[in-house]
Amino acid sequence: MGYEFDWSAINYPEVWLRAAGITLTYAICTIIGGLILGVIGGMLMLSRFTAVRWIVSGYVQFFRCTPILVQIIWFYYALPILTGYNISSWIAAGVGLTLYMGAFSTEIFRGGVISIDKGQWNAGRALGMNYFQLMRYIILPQATRRMIPPFANQAILQLKNTSLLYVLAVPDLMYSSYQLTARTFRPLETYTFVAILYFLLLYPLTLLAKRLEKSNNT
Repeated sequence: MGYEFDWSAINYPEVWLRAAGITLTYAICTIIGGLILGVIGGMLMLSRFTAVRWIVSGYVQFFRCTPILVQIIWFYYALPILTGYNISSWIAAGVGLTLYMGAFSTEIFRGGVISIDKGQWNAGRALGMNYFQLMRYIILPQATRRMIPPFANQAILQLKNTSLLYVLAVPDLMYSSYQLTARTFRPLETYTFVAILYFLLLYPLTLLAKRLEKSNNT
């Protein structure tokens, strides 16, 4: 090929550390926020009120059936037009990622609960338990074990989704690599290095997800 690598182009440890910190912060915060939304949404999806289920289902289907990139851009550009309030790119990105995670978490939670055999529900009712006691002592302990592997896999996807923050100039790993490429004119070295960084962040999580999935099947 005749291409001469120059790895000094990526010798900016302070940039990478800051970018990795921002990426991880967004991932952790939006995963936690999404899980909270998922628990709330999942409970509402199990409501006996049809209107409530429809509203939550509409939220879930909208965020599952539209690209996360479009959602992030919409929150930043369209929401201020509709509400009259400007929001920063940091907030727009965080809201978009959290709602996206929440939609998938809602389905995971709902699926975990309804996967429990109806005999478990009937046994709890036969013991005189009300709905909340039944959920707390019988259904959720069993359902949680089934939810953990898909939650872990969704968390991995969420960490990868943070790479889309670059469209709003949030200085995460992807945007920082874009800036360094513009400064050094070394895209091959820069994007190779950022790919390695993502791999180092994600590979331990994939191993954890596999272990959780294996323990769930035993």
